[in-house]
Formats: sequence, C-alpha cells, structure tokens
Amino acid sequence: MTNSKQQAEIEKLESAFWKSIADNEPEVATGMLTEPALMVSGHGAMSFDHAGYTRMANDAKYKLLDYDISKMEVLFASDEAAIATYHVHQTMEMDGKPMEMDAVDSSTWIKVGVLCKCAATTESTAAPKT
Repeated sequence: MTNSKQQAEIEKLESAFWKSIADNEPEVATGMLTEPALMVSGHGAMSFDHAGYTRMANDAKYKLLDYDISKMEVLFASDEAAIATYHVHQTMEMDGKPMEMDAVDSSTWIKVGVLCKCAATTESTAAPKT
C-alpha cells in the first residue's frame, strides 16, 4: 500500500531530474539514473550509460530553459518500483531558436539499494494543455 510520503518522494525525484536538465547539471542527473537506462521519444528508442547521457545533456543543439510539470500520477507496481506519468510544458532553445512543447512523459523509478533511480523514461508530444 502506498502513501502520500512515497508519492511525494517520486514527485520530488522527477522535479529534481528536470531541474538538473534546466540547470545543465548532467552529473546530478546521472546520479539519479540506472546504468544503463532506457528512453523512448520521437527520436526513437535507446539505451544509454552515464557517459552517453552526459554527451546528450551537453549537446549545444538543445537547451531546456524552463518547464512546468502537472497532472502527475504515480503507480507503485511493487515496493521496489514506481511509474510516474505527467504532463510537462517545456520552454527551450533548439539550434538557438526559442521553442515551446507540450508532452506527456513517464518515468520508471526502481529501488537500487536505499535510493530510487530512474531506469526508463518516455516522452510523447501532446496537444497544449488547457
């Protein structure tokens, strides 16, 4: 049985991960990822290690400027696994040009020792939130 404390922990982890992207701190993000981790997006499906994530995060083509997470739901599949789904509005620069995007994301968080780490994430573009 889950409780609001467990839900808040996953919400805090998800927010911290996004903050690490906006703050350009890939070392913070890699501390929150399993190795390897999986990702599915409009660019396809991939597996990456910490060095691969750091290369992606340091790519000057894309810079996350701001984000707003809403409508988060968390499902605890077991005592060791939680799946978060949510809507995210992103403000970014792509190839130096301003851009905004609405997406629906999911992340799978698993217990690794005493820590929760993200093992998989998905992102799909969505209609702008109303």
